Amino acid sequence: MERLNLNLLRSLAVLLEQRNVTQSAEQLNMSQSALSKQLAQLRDYFDDKLLIRNGNDYLLTSLAQRLNPRLQVIIAQLENLRDDADFNPQHCRRRFTFACTDYVANFIFPDVICRLSQQAPNIDMLYRQWQPEWLDNLGGMPIDFATTIAHEVPEDLYGIHLGSDYPVILMAKHHPLSERRTNPDLAELLSFSYIRISAGGDKDSFFDCYLESRNLKRRIAYEVPFYTSAFNVVAATDMLLIVPRHIAANAARVHAVQWQELPLENLPDHEYLLLWHSIHHNDTAHKWAREEIAGIMRKSIFSPLASL
Repeated sequence: MERLNLNLLRSLAVLLEQRNVTQSAEQLNMSQSALSKQLAQLRDYFDDKLLIRNGNDYLLTSLAQRLNPRLQVIIAQLENLRDDADFNPQHCRRRFTFACTDYVANFIFPDVICRLSQQAPNIDMLYRQWQPEWLDNLGGMPIDFATTIAHEVPEDLYGIHLGSDYPVILMAKHHPLSERRTNPDLAELLSFSYIRISAGGDKDSFFDCYLESRNLKRRIAYEVPFYTSAFNVVAATDMLLIVPRHIAANAARVHAVQWQELPLENLPDHEYLLLWHSIHHNDTAHKWAREEIAGIMRKSIFSPLASL
């Protein structure tokens, strides 16, 4: 059987990441027909279709899904053969995938991109929206870094602490509860419907557990993965939203919203971490990038540290 050369490996890694032959060919600086020939060779080598057309894109076969994270590690190690000797971010050519919420993407990540583009102009960054269920399988996914709220971190992950705070209640600037001189009590809070943000770390399940212990329940009238959408709905309705304090404070800067303390004792601490899997831990370029990213995020005016 013909051996798999390094060029085919790089092409396969990009194809599995992009899931699109045209976009992959552009990234690899080769023609679409040449890449299609390489894909045919790869399919023959693995005796598997690897990618199955679905409209304009492709779906990964089961084998391709298993190969994908392993390929990312192999490619990173190959890059390290050059980078480890004398790493220079100006010469680093890498593509990193960063998973976070749209809050981080909107308010913090532009500063990250600006900084990285100055220090390492050949580094590319791909954003993916973080899903809580990914925490226990980060090594099996093509993700280099993730930021999230994490109360317990799996043993195979490393992290840099970005700050901490606690949950509060967000409401419209002219909400009926805003006219009170004191914070609302539980009965008043339950007289209104709620919004839940489904992406990111666990922000509000503690509240449901508290209610359940008292045979109470709130109404979730709107669930959405995007902070921006949730903020707009809060500003335009009487719905309430439980979010971390620093996010509530920053939302009030740009939206017609305000926040108040929750009338509960022993509120959970939200710990914010930049996480990566152990497979990336000794990667020189990865180490440089994550330290740069963490430094920028901790200094951002939209970070939990800035709101203390």
